[in-house]
Amino acid sequence: MSDARDQDQPPAPGSPPELPTLDFSTFVLSIIGSAYVHLGDAPSPDGKEEQNLVLAHQDIDLLSLLQEKTKGNLTGDEERLLDQALYDLRMRYLEVSKRS
Repeated sequence: MSDARDQDQPPAPGSPPELPTLDFSTFVLSIIGSAYVHLGDAPSPDGKEEQNLVLAHQDIDLLSLLQEKTKGNLTGDEERLLDQALYDLRMRYLEVSKRS
């Protein structure tokens, strides 16, 4: 068993980082992050900034599919997250694709 003191301790060197709780919002946020990487607005995990509009479009389509398949089964916060993400990403996609 651990006590409150254990929670204040930094992770041991070489131990894996603590990951966020897995839930629907975390899943959606991971796809959003991927879309921004593919739009060239965020660096990839290897630190490179690359633009790939085909993959960005696929991320947006995936979020749209999730929205369709989960309709009526999300909390208000989850629904707003998905709606806002799709709006923002679609607008950003249009901006980036016009420049390309």
